[in-house]
Amino acid sequence: MFGNNLLPGTQPTPQNGPDKNDWYPFTSHVKFETAEFLFTTSQMPQSHVDRLMQLWTASVLHHNEWAPFVDHVDLHQVINTIPHGDIPWKSFQVKYAGKIPECNVHGWMSKGYDIWFWDPNAVVKTLLGNPDFHKHFNYVPYHEFEPTEQHRWENFISGNWAWHHADILAKDPAMHGAMLVPIILGSDKTTVSVATGQNDYYPLYLSIGNIHNNTHQAHCNSVVLLAFLTIPKSIEDTAEFRKFRCQLFHTTLAHILSSLRDGMSKPEVQQCPDGHFRCTAYALAAYIAEYPEQVLLSCLIQGWCPICTSMSNNLDGHDSVLRSHQHMEFCICAFVLVELWDQYSVVGNLMPFTNDFPHADIYKMLTPDLLHQTIKGIFKDHLVTWIGKYLKITHGEAEANWILDDINRRIAAIPLYPNLQHFPEGWRFKQWTGDDSKALMKVYLPAIEVSAFLDFCYYAQRNSLDETALGNLGEALQCGGSRCNKCFHHHHCVFQETGVCDNRPKGFLLPWQHSMNHYQHLIQEFGAPNGLCSSITESKHIKAVKQLWRCSNRFEALVNFKSCSMLKGSILSATMEESDILHHGDIGLDNDNDSEGSDVDDNEVQVHDGPHVLNYVCLAKTPVCKYPSSLDALACHVQHPNLPLLTCHFLHSQLHNDTSQSAVNVVLPDLSDSPVSVFCSTILTFYTPSDLSGLGGMHLECIWIFLEQDPDIPGMGGLHIGRVFLFFSFTYDDIKYNPCALIQWFSNVSDGPDKDTGMWVVQPDYDANGQQELEVVHIHSILHGAHLIPVYGHTHPPTDIQYTNSLDVFQAYYVNKYIDHHTFEIAF
Repeated sequence: MFGNNLLPGTQPTPQNGPDKNDWYPFTSHVKFETAEFLFTTSQMPQSHVDRLMQLWTASVLHHNEWAPFVDHVDLHQVINTIPHGDIPWKSFQVKYAGKIPECNVHGWMSKGYDIWFWDPNAVVKTLLGNPDFHKHFNYVPYHEFEPTEQHRWENFISGNWAWHHADILAKDPAMHGAMLVPIILGSDKTTVSVATGQNDYYPLYLSIGNIHNNTHQAHCNSVVLLAFLTIPKSIEDTAEFRKFRCQLFHTTLAHILSSLRDGMSKPEVQQCPDGHFRCTAYALAAYIAEYPEQVLLSCLIQGWCPICTSMSNNLDGHDSVLRSHQHMEFCICAFVLVELWDQYSVVGNLMPFTNDFPHADIYKMLTPDLLHQTIKGIFKDHLVTWIGKYLKITHGEAEANWILDDINRRIAAIPLYPNLQHFPEGWRFKQWTGDDSKALMKVYLPAIEVSAFLDFCYYAQRNSLDETALGNLGEALQCGGSRCNKCFHHHHCVFQETGVCDNRPKGFLLPWQHSMNHYQHLIQEFGAPNGLCSSITESKHIKAVKQLWRCSNRFEALVNFKSCSMLKGSILSATMEESDILHHGDIGLDNDNDSEGSDVDDNEVQVHDGPHVLNYVCLAKTPVCKYPSSLDALACHVQHPNLPLLTCHFLHSQLHNDTSQSAVNVVLPDLSDSPVSVFCSTILTFYTPSDLSGLGGMHLECIWIFLEQDPDIPGMGGLHIGRVFLFFSFTYDDIKYNPCALIQWFSNVSDGPDKDTGMWVVQPDYDANGQQELEVVHIHSILHGAHLIPVYGHTHPPTDIQYTNSLDVFQAYYVNKYIDHHTFEIAF
């Protein structure tokens, strides 16, 4: 029935890739790229497309040729015929099936609701058969242990859920030998336009747990738009309408996913990324959703926890148990609806969609939500608001406003850093986005010396966590052990004691904060949370919904040109290759994979799909013009007269492998006639355990760096902090010494981090004459960019302090370990 098992080492059946000359429904490569440019890249207005096609035709008509398209109508007609990966859109309509009154009929009772979706079985088949996932795919559940015998959690299938579900499948002889395919769902409402009438969409996304977390984060087509759910609306927000809306949601999900049901009890043969065919067993595994939607999914009441049975008036209690389908079924059978509502928060007359699928349990599918619950919910909606209220209660309205203004001045004076948003007015802005919350969190909490919450967030966002990291995450949250006075619960109690929050002895009654208690358990179940964060589905809104909606609101126009499996490269490079021009090198083309430096915008971070290396640093391609070309003249220009001497010492150390700068009777090389080039930026490519590798162009005046002193010493003990004044290269004996950096050294103030903030404090070094301690170093000794925050102390910063001069004013600075995940991993 399923074929024969292959012998070990058997090569897979070759997969048929797309024909390099097949551009269907376009007749040529030129037409394909023209359509992609007009429709996706430039999103050119229709009248402009018509005008461009007319000009194009006029320019080639004397050669008896025509433009690729007649006009925008011709363009759109061809685009609408692009096959969507052989998966057609389907739709069905749902209507209210209850009793309709004879009079005063509500509009929602007679209205039909259309739902558009792709067949999830076909979508899963496409994901499984994608060869791009071959090296980023797990075929069996596993438990990973480090050499120290510590358990380590990373990808979804390394968690306990996959391990335990494999045991469940093993009890069924029909499932023996089948590959577990965990189905991951996610949904999140989004608004594409408010000005044109509140156009809301409710996309449903699907992925599979076999794909690695870093692939989910990279948005490499591993998370797929599955359906557009309906959003019923009514002027009369009655209990009957709310019940209909909730049950419509679950009924819709059950119908959309119905094609997966057979594959959960009977294996289906699918081709996998490595080319082999395997028997697969589907299972509903996880659902990514923010708290209000988690309540909807679990058929509960707002204010209660969807994961455990903690009472809404005692969420911090310790006598609760984890919710489960079995527990819910028992309660529904044992209690009447009123008792279910009051004592267990259960809406007993609703049916979760998971009841239609074998071994599915919605209460065990809910994942931690870093973006909406932790970053947006706890930080923005709770901590920032509570701090303002606390100050007003403690100091009065006038004094509190003065302190808040002081906090804003401190935030506005924080130096720039690549990809860090600047807040010229502090934190007081009207509309917050997810990026605003993430950026402000990096500088707001360090500025007011509250670090426990940030420690929790950064541990939770790691790409992998072992038992030690999981313990550190728990310590940052819970009171206990040596960090009792640093934990989040210890600090946030002040808001309860001062009356900012409800002063009940049973807790804050906030589900967002309560959800942090479940992170350790959920990480053990599902692996690292960054592979299941709602930021992944929210970021999909841009490409899957918003950008396409701006082009067209028709389903037939939901086109992703990148998914058409066409050739890489441009039409120019392809045409030149066909003409054999490239082989003669007559025309230079930019190479996207060029390993040399490139020119990037300041404060820009780009993803980089390269091999995993700790770091790699190189200068920009082009030197800066109008700088002196000799060391002596350059030293005067940058006002560092010791630059020639320092450069000679650097060259001596390179030639003789001698790093000593104070040796006597040393004959230094003569660099008076050596040409010098100055560069305005350097590019740092780095691997971070929690994010994709990125490229960051760093501005000359604000560069602070970590330099590796001793790789055998962990954390800041093996690092130095330096401020870069100059990036340059020079030539000696016809050898170009590229690249170099003129830096000022900074030293640690103490042997450990600051007790209040958890961050190290550094101060600038000066020589015996009171001059800055400078040195020329090779930029390959740079480990990572560093971000410093002034130690403001208890005094109020002067009003004339700006982010442009704050690095020259203060005597000490915090090394901001929260600026990015890479820094959090090394600056401890």
